[in-house]
Amino acid sequence: MRNNFVKNILRFIVLAALQIVVFNNMQVGTFVNIFIYTGFILFLPFETSRALLLILALVMGLLMDMFSNTGGLHAASLVFMAFCRPGVMRVIEPRDGYDSSGEPTIAAMGLGWFVTYALLLVFLHSFACFFLEAFRMSDFFFTLGKIILSTFITVLLLITAQLVTASQREK
Repeated sequence: MRNNFVKNILRFIVLAALQIVVFNNMQVGTFVNIFIYTGFILFLPFETSRALLLILALVMGLLMDMFSNTGGLHAASLVFMAFCRPGVMRVIEPRDGYDSSGEPTIAAMGLGWFVTYALLLVFLHSFACFFLEAFRMSDFFFTLGKIILSTFITVLLLITAQLVTASQREK
C-alpha cells in the first residue's frame, strides 16, 4: 500500500512537470495539444474511491491551470474525466472483472483494453477542454478536429511511455 502511494506521488510529480515544462511549451500545429497529465488519473488503481479520484483530478487540474493561466479550464476538464472514469470502466469491464489491487495499465489489462479505456477518457477530457475553451458551436468542426488529433497523440504518448517504463523495469 505504501509503495503504491509513493509511486502515485512520483507519477503526479513527473507528469505535472512534463506537462508544465515540455508539453505546455511545445507547439505541434494549431490542431494538437498534448495532455500528458491526464495519465495521472488514467493510471490510478482500480480501488481508488470516486471522492479521492475527483479531489486528485481537481488538484492536478488546478496545478495545470495555475501554470497555464487558463482559469479553471483544465480543472473542470480533468474533474469531468475523473467523474466519467468509473462509468467507462463499468462499460468496458472484462468478463472476469477487475483485480481490485491492480492498476489500469497495458501490462495488467492488455493493449486492446487499455487503448479503448484511454481513448474514451482522453476524448472526454479533450471534448470538455476544447468546447469550454471555444464556448461556441460555430467552430464545431475545427474544435472536433482538435479533439480527435489531441486525443490520438496524447494516447499514443501515454502508450509509448508505458511501454518504455515497462521495458526499463524488466532490465
